[in-house]
Amino acid sequence: MSRPTTPRAIEPRKAPSHARSGATVAAILEAAARILERAGLNAFNTNAVAALAGVSVGSLYQYFPNKQALLAALVAREAEDIHATVATVADTATTLPLAAGLRRIVAAAIARQTRRRDLARILDFVEAGLPALPETQRAGAALLGAVSSFLARHAASLPTHDIATAAADCVLVARALIDGATERGPIDPTMLEDRVVRTLLGYLAPNATRSSRRAVGTL
Repeated sequence: MSRPTTPRAIEPRKAPSHARSGATVAAILEAAARILERAGLNAFNTNAVAALAGVSVGSLYQYFPNKQALLAALVAREAEDIHATVATVADTATTLPLAAGLRRIVAAAIARQTRRRDLARILDFVEAGLPALPETQRAGAALLGAVSSFLARHAASLPTHDIATAAADCVLVARALIDGATERGPIDPTMLEDRVVRTLLGYLAPNATRSSRRAVGTL
């Protein structure tokens, strides 16, 4: 029986201290991502990653003591990227009407999550078996803050005064719908956007007029 992964087991051995070491770590992480995409977890090991990255195994071990630490760093990298991308879009959508702003945020999430669909699917599985990572927690908090700020601009038209909970619910629902759709295979991004936005509007604005609901598909 395998032991559960502990926080210490997935900690990087050291952080890059200058541009050259930062480039090495970036190359290692990208090589890890490509191996997961091409061959999955069964083919994933530090020797394969080092070879593809063009570094020695010893160099890889300077930063990552084992493949679990490498996977955790990759999960953190991808989570930080998608959360930062969506949070930035949410910030720019604060001046838009509710439906239009939701569509812009959802479209950004779909585009980012489907850019490397196979990698995202594998890392979702990996993340479920890891302890909470500080990087993903910080990124998630930034995303929730941006979505909360967007919803706060529309507080007068929402049925709840608990904006923080509404933002958290929207993020969870959108992620579940997007992940579920992409796991089943290729998607039509526009159709998926429509489904997610309609679902969120049904939660956020259940008393919206029929014409407003129809407008979602044309925004």
